[in-house]
Amino acid sequence: MNAKHNDPFFQVPQQSQATSAGPAKLPILYFDATEAQAYFLCDRDKVEQTLKGTGLSPGLVIGSKAVVGLVFFEYRDTSIGPYNEVGLAVPVLQQPHHATVWTWREPLTSVADPHRNLAFHVLHLPVTTQAANAAGRELWGLPKFVTEIPFNCSRSHFNSSVLDPGDGSEIVTLFGKPGLGMPVPTLDLLLFSSVGDKHLRTSVNARGHTRGLLPGSVRLHIGASKHPMATTLRTLGLQDASPAMLAFTPDFQSRLNAGIAEKGRSSTVPANKPARA
Repeated sequence: MNAKHNDPFFQVPQQSQATSAGPAKLPILYFDATEAQAYFLCDRDKVEQTLKGTGLSPGLVIGSKAVVGLVFFEYRDTSIGPYNEVGLAVPVLQQPHHATVWTWREPLTSVADPHRNLAFHVLHLPVTTQAANAAGRELWGLPKFVTEIPFNCSRSHFNSSVLDPGDGSEIVTLFGKPGLGMPVPTLDLLLFSSVGDKHLRTSVNARGHTRGLLPGSVRLHIGASKHPMATTLRTLGLQDASPAMLAFTPDFQSRLNAGIAEKGRSSTVPANKPARA
């Protein structure tokens, strides 16, 4: 076991959970990774369309715009093996809560705070291994699918893609040269998802040296794929879009904790359905 594995950050109790790809110990530990984040301002009504029927509403809004994130990960060393992942997600609130100017402070609050309302709702979550796919879908109800994810992101240049698992065509590519940046906090995350009739609240503890970056020449390109992820990106109006901001963490580490079932939650987040393979 190397020094990163011995770090106190990872010395937490783990419990084994069965999946169709074999057992997974929770929390899943991410010892060594790179994270490249892009955040876009989309028309709020288009974002609400992607959340229809979930009981959730956009959580970070500016006038008629709402924030949507596209985040690329290269996980080089994890407790379920190395893999790449891309998350298309919306910061959300559970209805009847509504976004206000004060909601923007919530990403800085502890994910352990039961009064925190802001979380992420994942729309699509492609990964490169069956183990990661099975754990995400079966234990958290996350909308994962297995495909190729060429990853080539650095502080000076982004160029990473998601390919269609059916025909290998391009779903999306984020590419270009970021602008100037400065150190920013590496934030813990909260996720809302559902498995069957269980509504889960999942915390992700994270750390690393993150730089917030101006968008520079970075753009998002949606390919010719007809995959549901490409359709969602088009619905959001993101073809050739420039992000509002970027962030890059070359030494990202995290713990993906077991989801906690919420009692009395009235939202109706739909159960995860298999994506087209």
